[in-house]
Amino acid sequence: MPQLPIALWANSFVSWMSTHLAALFLVISGIIKGADSVFNTLFVDASWILMLAIFVLIALAVRGWSSAVATIMGGLLIQNMSLWTTTMSTLALVITSGIFALAVGIPLGIWAGQTERARTVIRPILDFMQTMPPFVYLIPAVLFFSLGAVPAVFATFVFAVPPVIRLTELGLRQVPSELVEAGEAFGATTGQLLVKIKLPQATPSILAGVNQTIMLALSMVVIAGMIGAGGLGGTVLQGISTLDAGLGFTGGLAVVLMAIYLDRMTERLGQGGLWISSVIGLLNKSPKTNTF
Repeated sequence: MPQLPIALWANSFVSWMSTHLAALFLVISGIIKGADSVFNTLFVDASWILMLAIFVLIALAVRGWSSAVATIMGGLLIQNMSLWTTTMSTLALVITSGIFALAVGIPLGIWAGQTERARTVIRPILDFMQTMPPFVYLIPAVLFFSLGAVPAVFATFVFAVPPVIRLTELGLRQVPSELVEAGEAFGATTGQLLVKIKLPQATPSILAGVNQTIMLALSMVVIAGMIGAGGLGGTVLQGISTLDAGLGFTGGLAVVLMAIYLDRMTERLGQGGLWISSVIGLLNKSPKTNTF
């Protein structure tokens, strides 16, 4: 059986995209640079004491005193290891990647949850994206955007967007049919069914997708240190390249602390999904009538 030139096809496709979509990649690069610059200004340039106080207040509001105390201890440990600025740089990349992933993923998930044809097309693509080794995404990212934060955000976006698409679709498809039928009986349009019934009911699943996307973005941003993204990924990579176990451990410890914080904060969003969906339902009700 003759061998298929799959590698040649892949190289030709990437080369074609680099040549014919250069203007598009230039626009994407500008958008990513602008967003990353904003978050770097917010997180990196600000006083570490101020930022730590903000993180502590968020933890206190979301999870209570125990999480606030743990946040103080973790933040002081990161500062003591002289990794605060590096950690904030990584956080800026995570937030930038996460925002783009959510901005694209949630609408695609809604589309897939509403249309069977869209679901049929999107699901194989998501299977491919989730099973492809994450290191592979770094190759086209570098070819399209060179080295630095931009290819890191691009590769992280591709790696982190599938969970929010899947969980948004899943949440919409798990809405009880009785509720949908009741809405249709009251004469609700497709848009009204989506906004007033399906989305409020699917909120916990969507917020779980937000949590998974943020966590995957963090893991990929660390890997992206290999292509000059900087941050904690660069610290870990430096420890590997110099066989400095202490440097690699401190960088990894800072990643763990940030991952725990982000996971606990976004996890509570998912746990509060029923409360949020109730608020959405109240906001959707007209003050004059209970009909659609």
